[in-house]
Amino acid sequence: MHETVVKLKFCTLSFYDKYVIAQINEGVHLDHQHNEALIEVIEDYYNKPFVYITHRVNSYSVDPNVYPRATRVKYLKGFAVVSDKYQAKINAQIEQMFFGKPFEIFTELDDAIKWAKDLIKKS
Repeated sequence: MHETVVKLKFCTLSFYDKYVIAQINEGVHLDHQHNEALIEVIEDYYNKPFVYITHRVNSYSVDPNVYPRATRVKYLKGFAVVSDKYQAKINAQIEQMFFGKPFEIFTELDDAIKWAKDLIKKS
């Protein structure tokens, strides 16, 4: 499936067959309202298993309390964080504790995509 791009005020979502790649804008504090907006768009797009990949090219913060709600998204099978920044990886390790499904941290986007495809194949 080819890429479909959806731009929200705070991020850009690139939808593919088995995964969505999110790039959150610089300086955003991803909170409950942002999370609900993401979930609404994503649930409208997928009616089959997928993986959420956040490509952290910008600096932003995440309220870890969004993860229990995100864990309940029907077809979401896993969550990947991609960043080459040390602090983003440390933050992701903390966030990982709040998410109740497979959650991996990568330096390269290609590695996250491969993991996502493998995870969907197994589900």
